[in-house]
Amino acid sequence: MWERFRRFSTLDRPARNLFLRAIVLLPLVALSLRWRGLRATQAMLQRFLSNDNQERDAALVSRNAALTARMVNAADRHGLFHPSCLAKSLTLWWLLARQGISSHLRIGIHKEQEKFAAHAWVERDGTALNEPDEHHRHYAAFDAAFSSLPHEE
Repeated sequence: MWERFRRFSTLDRPARNLFLRAIVLLPLVALSLRWRGLRATQAMLQRFLSNDNQERDAALVSRNAALTARMVNAADRHGLFHPSCLAKSLTLWWLLARQGISSHLRIGIHKEQEKFAAHAWVERDGTALNEPDEHHRHYAAFDAAFSSLPHEE
């Protein structure tokens, strides 16, 4: 436990803030997905986003996107609750959007031995942010990015 605290305390302030937000948000998003479904959860998250989607220096945006993905993955690894890939991806998508970083929630499927499996990930500029080992390449992604779907009223 002390080792985890020591590692956490060595993070810079933005990384700590992202980690803490992710560790709180992951179980909340997972519960909302279970009780309300994808569209309602995504609509709720979008209500907390501003329309000011300004992007800054491309290198800074890329670093912030990578840091955010690392902190969401760390929150998943070290948290008490381990949500689905959809909950993790929605959390990452929302944290990026809160920083004014555009990204797309992607969902794909594949069939293996007569069973279907689904997977979710977040892409930015065609690169999966939360898939370091490119696990998502085994899935056929739906054509539309789910972060682009219209709101339900």
